[in-house]
Amino acid sequence: NVKNEWNACTAVSELGAEDTSRNIISIIFQSSWLKKQSPVCAIDRILKVHNAARTLARFDDYRAAVKAKAMAHRHPRCTADGNELLRFHCATLSCDLGLHGATHLCDHLSCAACAIIRHGFRPPAPGAGIRTMATSGRAHDAVVSSGSEGDRRAMLVCRVIAGRVRREEAAAAAAEEEEEEEEEEEEYDSVAGTTPGLYSNLDELDVFNPTAILPCFVVVYRA
Repeated sequence: NVKNEWNACTAVSELGAEDTSRNIISIIFQSSWLKKQSPVCAIDRILKVHNAARTLARFDDYRAAVKAKAMAHRHPRCTADGNELLRFHCATLSCDLGLHGATHLCDHLSCAACAIIRHGFRPPAPGAGIRTMATSGRAHDAVVSSGSEGDRRAMLVCRVIAGRVRREEAAAAAAEEEEEEEEEEEEYDSVAGTTPGLYSNLDELDVFNPTAILPCFVVVYRA
């Protein structure tokens, strides 16, 4: 039944205080806020996203494709799991998503959270990547505030297949060299900022395939 599959795709459920997953997500969210000088934001509720079987299959298929391409190169992490990371993406929230057990999604144009859960991630412009962050605080800062007191937002906690990552600093250096061999440069699946560190410490990461990002939890909080 197509209607039932669509409902399963858009369903969310609130995690109770006794749920282990809720405690884990709360700790991950608050510990990566990195704003010790200001009060920790108030969490209203934490929701679990119930992705449809088709959505999960597309995510796994993309991972398989990344692993297959990585086989020809020396990328052991990609070959193992597609270089999967846990990332944050902050979105505006214009409804009472998950309040009092409500599982439906709104269709407000200003509610980016519901749009992402319902339709998946979409690039902000043709050819542009979808940006995810390593920390909740950095993801929060990437969204323009409405300016209202008690501004509510939705922090999407996502599984991301980063694949082969190219750093902007490395790309800039390659462009300056302008060597012929650079024309056959190895393909990449995502682009990272200039922040140093291993894959697990990438601050900003732009992913070019929307199916590489799977929202799993939503933290509804007040800024």
